[in-house]
Amino acid sequence: MISTQLFSALLVIPGSLFMLASLVMCTRMSKGVPQVIKTKWSAMTYLILFFMAGYIAFLIIQLLQLTFPLELLTSTVFFAGAIFVFLVMRLTSVTIKKFKESENRISEVNATLLDKNNELETEIVARRKAEDEAQVRLQHLSTLHAIDLMITSNLDLKVTMTIFLEQIVPQLKVDAAAVLLLNSYTQTLEYGAGVGFKTTAIQQSRVRLGTDDPVASAALERQLIQIDDIGDPEITFNRASLLADEEFQGYVAIPLIAKGQVKGVLEIYRQGKPITNRERLEFLQALGVQAAIAIDNATLFNDLQSSNTELVIAYDSTIEGWGHALELRDQETEGHTQRVTEMTVRVARAYGMSEKEMVHIRRGGLLHDIGKMGIPDSILLKDGPLTPEEEKLMQKHPVYAFEMLSPIAYLRPALDIPYCHHEKWDGSGYPRGLKGEQIPISARFFALSDIWDALISERRYHKAWPREKVVQYIRSLAGTHFDPDLGEFFLANI
Repeated sequence: MISTQLFSALLVIPGSLFMLASLVMCTRMSKGVPQVIKTKWSAMTYLILFFMAGYIAFLIIQLLQLTFPLELLTSTVFFAGAIFVFLVMRLTSVTIKKFKESENRISEVNATLLDKNNELETEIVARRKAEDEAQVRLQHLSTLHAIDLMITSNLDLKVTMTIFLEQIVPQLKVDAAAVLLLNSYTQTLEYGAGVGFKTTAIQQSRVRLGTDDPVASAALERQLIQIDDIGDPEITFNRASLLADEEFQGYVAIPLIAKGQVKGVLEIYRQGKPITNRERLEFLQALGVQAAIAIDNATLFNDLQSSNTELVIAYDSTIEGWGHALELRDQETEGHTQRVTEMTVRVARAYGMSEKEMVHIRRGGLLHDIGKMGIPDSILLKDGPLTPEEEKLMQKHPVYAFEMLSPIAYLRPALDIPYCHHEKWDGSGYPRGLKGEQIPISARFFALSDIWDALISERRYHKAWPREKVVQYIRSLAGTHFDPDLGEFFLANI
């Protein structure tokens, strides 16, 4: 009996310690308990305290062997235990309910976050797509700007078209491109430039307007033409043999129109499907406009150059005609003007004068005696010596030349020779008595050529001089009539 009581006491002691620990923990946790379970938590705390008191009472009864109805104590503890368990279950149900509510809220939050994440991903994809499109547009604008600069800085049509195609092929992600230019005289589209072709067969492209080739249709109808497969037997593509080794499939033809006139056709070739992206097709049409402008500018420039060349030739032919007309007045001097002009140009070029100066020297040489048109034949063709009055009138021909030519703008730079070729190094010449380096260098060279040709040629008033005598004569006049330095240079290069 004693051993049973002792064993019971030993079991209750650790139970009391656990109950004490639970009471301490429950008391500490009560501060953080939500208000909704505050009452139940307090009741549970009191029950734990009650259990603690029961354990202690049981120990006292057992250890002191007091007389007490243990059945009453046990039943009371069991009743309190049932209430405790009920409270624990209630708290557990509340906890589970709150947990489920929290879990539901977390699920809702997760679902919301997932939706937001999907929206964000969709927005990111849309933004990336927009950024890619913006980047493509930026590249397109950069290409258009580069082509604009090319058009304004280069007027060589072949070079312009080649650079143009080199720009657009990578931008459009196509395999090859070509430009066929319209020959307005033959109404034929002819190869102008091409990039990306494996062979040179495309250069044989010659398509007459009115044929059923798509490139001719694009030019005539003035609209973009697109073919999904140029190898399709049902498609008429007359130049298929030229592209047999290229393995192209997709094809686009864009008419190049400037100022309402077709200048040519831009052809785009792809080994895969043709271009279907609307934005790229719009970019392609914008490129077509630029290409047409480039062709128009280059054509206008070339036509202007041709017209300018023809005009210059006409001017120079007119000048040569004037010079020849002057020589016809005096048969003895025929050929003199051409010889002294070429001689002066040759020596001046050897001296290092520019080609631009050569143009004016040549014109001035051809017109050096144009002022003699104002001299009467009785003086100009006189066999004997001139009287002082006649000599004075003859010396006015440089002034007459100046008065005749100065109103003509393009001949003003050539006036140095007609106006100054009778000036002398020592200032004793006419009409203005210029001295030394006041005399234009072209006139100094021409004076040497003029006297050289006059002396070695036979005239009605003297026979042709030997070459050695002319050389000695020119050297004797160095420093008085002629520039001494240029005189020796002239003799060394004649």
